[in-house]
Amino acid sequence: MALAYLLGKTSTKLLKVNLNIPLLLVLSIIPDIDILFMPQMHRGPTHSIITAGLVFIPLFIVYRQKAVPYFIALISHSAIGDFLVGGRAMLFWPLTRAEFGLHELGSYYITIENPVNVALELVLFLTATTIMIKTRDILQFFQNKKLNLVLIIPILTVLLPVIVSYPLNVPALLEPPHLFYLVLFSASVLMVLAGAFRKRNSG
Repeated sequence: MALAYLLGKTSTKLLKVNLNIPLLLVLSIIPDIDILFMPQMHRGPTHSIITAGLVFIPLFIVYRQKAVPYFIALISHSAIGDFLVGGRAMLFWPLTRAEFGLHELGSYYITIENPVNVALELVLFLTATTIMIKTRDILQFFQNKKLNLVLIIPILTVLLPVIVSYPLNVPALLEPPHLFYLVLFSASVLMVLAGAFRKRNSG
């Protein structure tokens, strides 16, 4: 999510478009929903940049350059994150079921537990969080917008499962970032639900 935010933020500066941070972060973890629904095929079809491109065709037609940061966030998960860490992903499904990653190039690849990965993820997290606070982007999570309810997706499919160590164990040093996002996203969702409840009762 930190990588997607940094890339998305950079692209918005270049394209001069506005960015919905909650939606961007949700898209950045969407490929990993296969952990829950198809654990035996993790990093399979949902990690394909071809699939992502096909899904985004109508969005590019309607929203043009406004859709670019969200597409970058989606494919950065597989094309950068999973390519570098873990070793392989079905980047070009359905054209091929072959898995691609650094190890396919004969290079040393990094596992999630590797100190290099842990350090890299912490640096990305701290950098992204600092920028998010400095630019006040973090305030988007505390606006009563129904679109923020999309944060339920990462809460239920990635963050909560990781906290209970299913379906994978996260290194102890990477648990604080997960907890940070879990608390931030939960607070945002609860704020929207509370606003809807108040509106319903006042009506």
